Amino acid sequence: MNPFEGENINSKRNDAIDAGVGFAVSFGFFTTMFIIAIIFEYVAMN
Repeated sequence: MNPFEGENINSKRNDAIDAGVGFAVSFGFFTTMFIIAIIFEYVAMN
């Protein structure tokens, strides 16, 4: 056991799930920004 955690552990969830959710949210945000930029570029050309 990690000595820095002590006896009272607040969360026993798997960190891989939290990392996956963080990756998905950031990926979705940047994908949305990219799509919005593509739409602006398309509208500006026409």
